Amino acid sequence: MIQKSKSVLEFDKIIEKLSEFAETQKGKEEVRKLDVSSNLDGVRFKQKQTAEALSIIVEKGSPPMGGITDIKEYVKRGSVGGIISLRGLLSCADTLRAARLVRNYVLLDSKEDFQHEILEQLCSDIYSNKEIEDKIYDIVISEEEIADDASPELKQIRREIQIKQNSIKNKINQISGSSTMQKYLQENIVTMRNDRYVIPVRKEYRSMVKGIVHDQSSTGSTLFIEPMAIVEMTNEISDLRVEEKKEVERILLELSCMIGDIASQMVSNQ
Repeated sequence: MIQKSKSVLEFDKIIEKLSEFAETQKGKEEVRKLDVSSNLDGVRFKQKQTAEALSIIVEKGSPPMGGITDIKEYVKRGSVGGIISLRGLLSCADTLRAARLVRNYVLLDSKEDFQHEILEQLCSDIYSNKEIEDKIYDIVISEEEIADDASPELKQIRREIQIKQNSIKNKINQISGSSTMQKYLQENIVTMRNDRYVIPVRKEYRSMVKGIVHDQSSTGSTLFIEPMAIVEMTNEISDLRVEEKKEVERILLELSCMIGDIASQMVSNQ
């Protein structure tokens, strides 16, 4: 009888239409689990829930649900001592922010005329941690980059890299621009090969230019040579890049452990 009634009412279509209004994938999944009920107390409870939700939207506008994503795999990685990706850390921060905003939306600044007992009880259990949220946002600029100010050590390393890069550019421009070197070059340009600065030297003048060959043109007539005068300077940058990578990994591990420490709370929020 129940199945026949659901069929006549096109209950499945109603549920699917309702799921389109859910802000998150998890929300859509929960909507699709909804079913009819003959439990009068249960029905009244859900009606009260819905009435509270409607009244708070009337009072405060739409809830701030943006930024909620599936973070289970990220927090799991953090909880076992793994490094969470930059994208994962941003997703965790976005979800923490959303949790804080939703909690405040329900629990703060409610008028006495409005009662949201069920929603308030639900949202009082939402975990927020603005300190971790802010720390991630301060450090992670994008899915590809972390801020220079993420640590004093990282800032110093990157400053040294920039200084040495400027010195290399000045030196290689000085070399390529000299009247002696001009006649050996295919053209007066500086390019990069394998993260090394090189100049295009005509093959017949290879012996006249001291340095390391990193590449050659398709015809073989041009050799891309890193002048010996900048080899050591570039090696120093390579060493600094290794230090930079280690420091970045240390910072990301620190952030990941912070997320790992609150893994259960974040999963509960979700």
